[in-house]
Amino acid sequence: MYKFIVSLMVLSHLLWANNALQEAIDKAKPGSKLELPAGIYHGNIVINKPLIIDGKDQNAIIEGDGKGTVVTIGSSRVTLKNLTIRHSGAEHERVDAGISMNKVQQCTVENCKIVDCLFGIDMAQVTRSEINGNYIESKPFALGLRGDGVRLWYSNDNHLSKNHLYKSRDFVVWYSHGNLIEKNRGEYGRYSLHFMYTGKNIVKNNVYKHNSVGIFFMYSQDTVATGNIIENSLGTTGLGIGMKDASNFVLKDNTIIYCARGLFIDRSPYEPDTVNIIEGNRIIYNSEGIHFHSLSLHNKFLDNTFKGNIENVTNDSYNSKVTENLFDGNYWDDYEGFDRNGDGIGDRPYNYYAYADKIWLLNPNVKFFYGSPVISILNFLAKLAPFSEPVLLLSDKHPKMYEGQV
Repeated sequence: MYKFIVSLMVLSHLLWANNALQEAIDKAKPGSKLELPAGIYHGNIVINKPLIIDGKDQNAIIEGDGKGTVVTIGSSRVTLKNLTIRHSGAEHERVDAGISMNKVQQCTVENCKIVDCLFGIDMAQVTRSEINGNYIESKPFALGLRGDGVRLWYSNDNHLSKNHLYKSRDFVVWYSHGNLIEKNRGEYGRYSLHFMYTGKNIVKNNVYKHNSVGIFFMYSQDTVATGNIIENSLGTTGLGIGMKDASNFVLKDNTIIYCARGLFIDRSPYEPDTVNIIEGNRIIYNSEGIHFHSLSLHNKFLDNTFKGNIENVTNDSYNSKVTENLFDGNYWDDYEGFDRNGDGIGDRPYNYYAYADKIWLLNPNVKFFYGSPVISILNFLAKLAPFSEPVLLLSDKHPKMYEGQV
C-alpha cells in the first residue's frame, strides 16, 4: 500500500489555521499517516479511507461538538493511536460514541483516552481488528444511563486487550464469535463483561472490581474463561460469574472474591449432551459460593477451592436436582473429616445439606446480619437439631484436605 507521511510542519499549519482536521483527512492519500501535534482538533470527523492518525502522546485532542459520535470509521485498515477523544453526544438511540466502527476489518484503536463520551467504542460488523490499551470513561450519568464502554455487535475474530473501563456501563459482546478478550480492567460499572448469543470466545486474565456483575454468559456456548479475577460484585444483583442457558463452557483458574454470589448458574448447560467444566477456581469469601437457579444439570466442579463463603451452595428452585452435577476433588473449608492414610483426600465424602429452617436466609433484610455471631449460632443449632429431614444438595466423594492441593 502506498505510504505517505504528512510532515508535522505542514500538518500543523493546515490544522491550526482553521481547525480543519476533516479537511486534512479528506486530502490525505489512502495509507497516509497523520501525526497530530498537541492541541484541540474539532470533531465530529469521518474516516472513509485507510489512514493512520497518531497523536503521539495523547496531547492531541479530538473534541466532539456534543452531538453525535466524535470519530466515525467507515473504512477498513484505519488506525487511531495515542489520541484523546472526548465530548460525544448523549443520545442512546443514536449510540453517540467516542469511536464508531461499522462494517470494517483490520482496524486498530490503540492507547487512546476516550472520556466524556456516552459510548466508548462501538463496533458493528467489525472483524479482525485490534482494540488495545485504551482508557474509556462514560459521561457522569447514573449507572443505567451511561453508555457501554465497548460494544460488539455481530463482530468476530477481534482482539481486545489491556483496555481500562472506568465508570462506564457495560462491556457487551452480542452475536459475536471468536473474539479474544484479555488483560482488560473494568471498575465501577454494571456488567464488566456481558455476552449474549455468542460462541467460541476466549476470556482470560481480566480484572474486574467494584462492578454490579463480573462476567455474565447468556444464551452462549463453546467459550473458555480462565485466569480472571472478579472482586466486590455486590448489591442485590451482585455476582462474580453468571451462566444462563450457557453450554459447553470451561471456567478455569478464575478467582471470585468478596461478591454477593460467586457463581450464578441458571439452566446451564442448556444444549442437550453438553457439559460445563468448572475447574481449579478459587471461590472465596463470598456471601454465596454457588447459587443454583432453575434446573441445571451436568456441570462438573473439579479441583475448586471453596473458602470463607457464608454459604457454599444455595438453591432457590424446587426440584432443581443439584445432585446431578458432579463435584469431585474440591477443597471445602467446612469439611469435617479425617485423612488417616495421608493421601490428602478426606476419608469420607463431603456432603452439603439444605435445612428447611434456613428459609429465612432468603429474606434480604435478614441477610444484613450475615456473618454475625447470632447468625452463626442459629446455623449451628440448625445443624445440631434440624426441624425436618435436611435435603442433600451435593456430595463430593474426594474432598481435598488442603487448600491449593493438586
